[in-house]
Amino acid sequence: MTLPAHGTERFDLWAPDAESVTLLADGRKYPMSRVVGAGRAGGGPPGAGPDGDNQDGWWTAAGAPATGEVAYGYLLDGDTTPLPDPRSRRQPDGVHSLSRTFDAGSHAWADGQWEGRGLQGAVIYELHLGTFTPEGTLDAAIGKLSYLAELGVDFVELLPVNGFNGTHNWGYDGVLWYAVHEGYGGPAAYQRFVDAAHAAGLGVIQDVVYNHLGPSGNYLSRFGPYLKSGEGNTWGDSVNLDGPGSDVVRQYILENAAMWLRDYHVDGLRLDAVHAFKDERAVHLLEEFGALADHISAETGRPATMIAESDLNDPRLLYPRDVNGDGLAGQWSDDFHHAVHVNVSGEATGYYADFESLGALAKVLVDGFFHDGGYSTFRERHHGRPINTGIVHPSALVVCSQNHDQIGNRATGDRLSQSLGYGQLALAAVATLTSPFTPMLFMGEEYGATTPWQFFTSHPEPELGKATAEGRIREFERMGWDPAVVPDPQDPGTFTRSKLNWAEAAEGDHARLLELYRSLIELRRSTPELAGLGFEDTAVDFSEADGWLLLRRGGVEVAMNFSAEPRGVAVTGASVVLATDDGVRLGTGRLDLPGHSAAILSK
Repeated sequence: MTLPAHGTERFDLWAPDAESVTLLADGRKYPMSRVVGAGRAGGGPPGAGPDGDNQDGWWTAAGAPATGEVAYGYLLDGDTTPLPDPRSRRQPDGVHSLSRTFDAGSHAWADGQWEGRGLQGAVIYELHLGTFTPEGTLDAAIGKLSYLAELGVDFVELLPVNGFNGTHNWGYDGVLWYAVHEGYGGPAAYQRFVDAAHAAGLGVIQDVVYNHLGPSGNYLSRFGPYLKSGEGNTWGDSVNLDGPGSDVVRQYILENAAMWLRDYHVDGLRLDAVHAFKDERAVHLLEEFGALADHISAETGRPATMIAESDLNDPRLLYPRDVNGDGLAGQWSDDFHHAVHVNVSGEATGYYADFESLGALAKVLVDGFFHDGGYSTFRERHHGRPINTGIVHPSALVVCSQNHDQIGNRATGDRLSQSLGYGQLALAAVATLTSPFTPMLFMGEEYGATTPWQFFTSHPEPELGKATAEGRIREFERMGWDPAVVPDPQDPGTFTRSKLNWAEAAEGDHARLLELYRSLIELRRSTPELAGLGFEDTAVDFSEADGWLLLRRGGVEVAMNFSAEPRGVAVTGASVVLATDDGVRLGTGRLDLPGHSAAILSK
């Protein structure tokens, strides 16, 4: 079902448990009546939910404004306080206030020549709008697109932008999934951003959260069975994906995904924490996401990329639907991050413990997952399953040496660049950007930003702010981090400290690291063997004792010395095409690497 954008139906509402509903539109009340029969049939796309069956509970308002911008809300069962629309496109005065209509079709798109692109061979750049620029807006981020294009990345991935309570937030406390946070500029600014990104040759991936809702401004349960009371995950009540009324709830989710791809022209979605979905249906929601992406791709002629964040190490997310997979284009691989992090930093506490070896990194490079059925000491059980490398290309795994979670979920939100030197940062860059997988950078990583990226909130409710701060400290117990150094998420300084300092990018080793990232990305683009070959064309040699690792991708060799001491590595490459240290020397069949350095060789 696709909601129409005109006529009285634009205010139609699903509220199956309500006895009466009144639409308040521009100060005038319009009594709503139940839609007779099976509800609002729609004929949605394959994989986008049921087509008109079992959809009782819809209400419509005869005589409601058919055109123009309208401030509106709903009065349920005689309540005098209007509630915002669950499908609100704008919340100019915050998530507790009236919604406002938005005509997505009014934007004159200029990206008709944009053909899109898939994951293979691409580099992703993850950013948070509020801390990416001093202004923290979509329009300000447009001013940085030329920088990103010059860096060489292919996709910009935005942390969630949907409506949340307060002024600043990571975005994972969203409560109005159809709205764009007004502080970022609202939906019109979002369309401008995507248009400008496409003009700069950059695709846009939007991070979306369908596994839970934030703690403030969440009125969905007032309208219908959107949530499963008492069945929660780490962040709150689970979304009702398989219980009574879940047909419309799933449709609500899938139409939201379609909105980003159609109305906002985004090129893909990153699906947050899909392991938290509680779905016992025969056709899982993830499979419906895969089908929706294929349908919209066929409709638009451009790839529609679905990437899952999953803690399950279950490659069936990536398998085609005709072999009982979900048919998604990609998934995040935390195993790669953990293996790189341990080998460049030496930190091996908590969930890093299993990765305290070069052998762990070697296994990830060859097999995709480290935990593919073996024992996980952190989980105290076996975890994962092997990837069928015959049907999955390595590019389906999105990898990084840093991301918003792995930095922001540390006690002080410290980056690698706040404790490591140029050599170790360069090693992390080489490992990530020459891996067989799809590399993702976190904003500022490319120049070794020394600003932290901390966990920040702006809950207006004091009790919620206090609970958030206390819960934050409890999260770090198993990692062994000192709770005394955890910053208060509610302190405005925690947010401002997390904003990038762009002046650093032109200074000393920051500028040197930035040039390395540019060179690595260009080399990746110009060397098909790095990004194009499959698992079968990847081989790794390493010495645990001496701390070196040699990755082979076809005729390309990537030699990395994770030791602080100089090492010699047997190689077959005839020339060094890139080195992170001027002291790298190539002899006959031997490459000498200074401590904490790397080199890429070609035959």
